[in-house]
Amino acid sequence: MEYTTIEFKKEGPIGIITLNRPECLNAINFTMRDEFRHVLKARFDDLDTRVLIITGAGKGFSAGLDIRDPEIMNPTGYTPKSAYENQRLYSDFILFMRQIPQPIVGAINGVAVGAGFSIAMACDMRLAAPKARFQGAYINLGFGGADMGSSWLLPRAIGIGNAARYLLTGDFMSADEAYRTGFVQAVVEPEKLMDEAMALAQNMAGKSPLGLRLTKEALDRNTGGMSLEDAIRLEDRNQALTIAQLISGNK
Repeated sequence: MEYTTIEFKKEGPIGIITLNRPECLNAINFTMRDEFRHVLKARFDDLDTRVLIITGAGKGFSAGLDIRDPEIMNPTGYTPKSAYENQRLYSDFILFMRQIPQPIVGAINGVAVGAGFSIAMACDMRLAAPKARFQGAYINLGFGGADMGSSWLLPRAIGIGNAARYLLTGDFMSADEAYRTGFVQAVVEPEKLMDEAMALAQNMAGKSPLGLRLTKEALDRNTGGMSLEDAIRLEDRNQALTIAQLISGNK
C-alpha cells in the first residue's frame, strides 16, 4: 500500500514510521488514521522488522485530531452508536501499538497533543527534543480527559498524581518535566534525536527477537489492574457520550 500521510521505511531490522502532514503539525485526518492503522496491522506479520521508531515530519510530532477538517468536526447523522464506532477506529491503533511484537521507540520531535500524546504514551520508550511538549487536550474541548488509552498508559508511566495533573487540567507538560517524571527517557538535541533513536533501536534489534516480544508482553501484563483493552473500551464509551452531547447541544 502506498501512503500519502505517513511514510514507512526499513533500515535493516528497524522500521521507521513518520507521521507526514508537516503543514498542520501532523494532525490526524481520516486518511492518516486509516494509513496508520494499516502500517501497524502489517507489522503483526512482519517479523523481519524487530524494532519500530515513530516520529513526525517537520516541527511537530502530532497535533492530534485535525480539528480544521470539516469532515471530522461537522459530521452528519451523528449518534452515540456512530460516535462509539468511529472512536474505536482511533483507539484501536493504540491497541495495535501495544499488541504488535516490535518494541517502539518514540522520537518526539515537537508538540504531541491529544491523540498525538496518546501515540507517544503507547510507545515503549520515548526520546524528546527540548522543544517537545505534551498535552491531553481532550478535557479542554469538553470531552472526557481520558482518551485513547491515556487513563491506563499515563499513570503507569508517571504515576497517578502526575497523570491526574495533566489529564484533568489539559495543561502542557514540557520536555524537561516529562524527563523529570520519567515519561521520556532522554531529552536530545533535535539534530541528534533520530541518531539516538536509531542507536537505541539497533541495541534492541541485536537481542533475541523472541526475547524482545516476550519482554514487551510481560511489561504490559504485569502492571496489574484493568487491562489496556478494558480501559480503552471504558474511555470509548465516555468519549462517545460526551461527543454526542456536545454535537446535540445538550449540556
